[in-house]
Amino acid sequence: MHAHTASSDQVFHALGDGTRRAIVLQLGSGPASVSELARPLPISLAAVVQHVQVLEASGLVATHKQGRVRTCHLVPDALLEAERWLAQRRALWEGRLDRLEALVHARSPVDGARATAPSIAPIDAPCEEETP
Repeated sequence: MHAHTASSDQVFHALGDGTRRAIVLQLGSGPASVSELARPLPISLAAVVQHVQVLEASGLVATHKQGRVRTCHLVPDALLEAERWLAQRRALWEGRLDRLEALVHARSPVDGARATAPSIAPIDAPCEEETP
């Protein structure tokens, strides 16, 4: 498998849905029952249960049942691997952007004169053939 594991794939899959992200945001305020999670959402209680199951399978949410009430709470550690993966991508892109910025500054004229772009043949222009 690649640099990330199947569990991070499940976390990204779970967070890929807006309804599940809304549930995670709501649980950020503290534990809530499935019916409390369903109240602000424009979907059925059964659909919320399915979303909670996906979140639970990803490890982002844990539930416990007391009587007829299923209470959900976040498992913050489940985000750590996804955060590490995102941080690595961010570092990679920031490094590339820093190198691009340095290149642009290195090629910009010092005296403030306007830089001219290299001439590039139009796409439909015939290519010059090399002669041996």
